[in-house]
Amino acid sequence: MVDVNSLDAAAVHETDSVDIAVPAILADAVDLARTAVEELGEGKVGAHIGVVGEDEAAASHYFEADVPGYRGWQWVVVVATCPGSDHATVSEIVMLPSADAIIAPEWTPWDDRLRPGDLGPGDLLPPALADPRLVPGYIANGDPAVDDVVLEIGLGRLQVLSPMGRDDAADRWHEGQHGPGSEMARAATSTCDTCGFYLPLAGALRNEFGVCGNELSADGQVVHAHYGCGAHSDTPAPKGAGSPAFEPYDDGAVETTALRVPAAPAEQNPSTP
Repeated sequence: MVDVNSLDAAAVHETDSVDIAVPAILADAVDLARTAVEELGEGKVGAHIGVVGEDEAAASHYFEADVPGYRGWQWVVVVATCPGSDHATVSEIVMLPSADAIIAPEWTPWDDRLRPGDLGPGDLLPPALADPRLVPGYIANGDPAVDDVVLEIGLGRLQVLSPMGRDDAADRWHEGQHGPGSEMARAATSTCDTCGFYLPLAGALRNEFGVCGNELSADGQVVHAHYGCGAHSDTPAPKGAGSPAFEPYDDGAVETTALRVPAAPAEQNPSTP
């Protein structure tokens, strides 16, 4: 048999070099490769897909892998020979995914998978080592309302927010559901900074954020000063009765309608069939 290369196999075998001619003794080692996988006993072997040359003394045979849970995977058997040898030997057996195989997603460390809201009652979540959002309590963090007190008497906290941590929080709150760009805020006629229920935060964030004290609105939530809702303390009461958005319904008006009385049925003669 002349030297061959399999075009089908090349589609599932990526290589940075040009196709390498496969010596006939390696190309003919299909049964040898199949038997090696069967003797492995790790799963059934399907149809032979092709053979790809690795170098002048080695080639890889590809087989469909009929293994439960590994749809689209392939058995790859590397066979090799020495110059002048009249037979091939098996060097390696592996199962690899093809382009359309089902594979597990790339593993992500647990601390990178955490999202806001994942923390439940009793859970412990320590900050990351050298978390850039925190600095030691004795180091100035750029917030005068905190620094002046910490440097004089200390707050009893080992760590406080760094400027980066403070900016990250401000960005989240600004872009969140209680920020100035939210649908509720866009529909409101007034903003929180003029509302009697607005409790400004202390420190460097005072001019931008506060806490809502209205139990019928964003009670206990951090809101932006330019957030707003329909429960503003200066919201005027509706004029007249009914909803300010709809005309009042007068349920005192009575409409008289004549009822049609059906005619009494005619009496039948008992003798009439």
